[in-house]
Amino acid sequence: MSEGPPALRILAADIGGTNARFAAFAADPAGGLSLLRACWLPTAGSAGFPELAARLDREGGLPFAAAEADVAAVAIAGPVEEGGRCAPPNIAWNLDLARDAPALGWRDWVLLNDFAAQALACRTPVGERAREVLPGRAEPQGVLAVVGAGTGLGKAALAPDGRGGWLVLSSEAGHGLFPFASERELEFWRFVRAATGRAQVIGDLVCSGSGLSLLHRFLTGEEKSPEEVAAAFGPDSAPLEWFARFLGRACREYALQTVALGGVVVAGGIAARNPAVALHPAFAAEFRDSETHAALLARIPVRLSADQDAGLWGAALAGLQRSRAGACPPAP
Repeated sequence: MSEGPPALRILAADIGGTNARFAAFAADPAGGLSLLRACWLPTAGSAGFPELAARLDREGGLPFAAAEADVAAVAIAGPVEEGGRCAPPNIAWNLDLARDAPALGWRDWVLLNDFAAQALACRTPVGERAREVLPGRAEPQGVLAVVGAGTGLGKAALAPDGRGGWLVLSSEAGHGLFPFASERELEFWRFVRAATGRAQVIGDLVCSGSGLSLLHRFLTGEEKSPEEVAAAFGPDSAPLEWFARFLGRACREYALQTVALGGVVVAGGIAARNPAVALHPAFAAEFRDSETHAALLARIPVRLSADQDAGLWGAALAGLQRSRAGACPPAP
């Protein structure tokens, strides 16, 4: 009796400014994805992607070597150009998969932005597990916006393609100027400029791990790592209230820019490890605050994706789509 076609082997990678996550996935003939094993490596521990890939084969413990995958899908924190190149702003080296993939023995590959992968993850089991933060009425064919704070501020969206599938809209919106809204916040703007030497205070400097440390120093005078600041979060924590307000604002701005009637998903390492950021009343108050579109924002549901492997699931889905010549997943 025939055993049927073998499962597709997918190598997924999510390369951020701090961690490089890798996973082996299997896709059955019906398109169902299964995560077989994942591993994390420090991004800064390698001089470039080929060295990082070599470390993966030596140390990752995945069930198949990278070159044995049917397709490799790499998500990276930066803009993808010409389909295979990226100069990530928060990583010390550039990536050129068009050059490196053949040298690594990869038979097929795809490169995408890390938050494009976060958006695609919403069409996988990761999306089904997301937690409600704010209620609303999602339109099934509405744009879905994804916003997240980690090493930087990431944003991307899923838009209906008119054929029952979805298009991923990548973004570098985290590198746009962050909007401040009061005299006290402008004091923080001046503090960030002085502390970083940067003329432009962008979202990456505010809604991020480094932003959390800067915020704590501004409010308390104490120098602490993002992990130390988050560990001290409590109901009356001023850094938590400020950071929740800033993240709510980042989500609101992107929801309005994309008209995200399909909802907003909060992703990224900070909120995933510290759900209190998205669940804080300051987040909700800021997200709903608009002099012109309060009614629209009240309709938009917000969910929190706390799965730190979400980018890997999204990359794996991109790999599956690549193997199917760009086929899109069906609408829910």
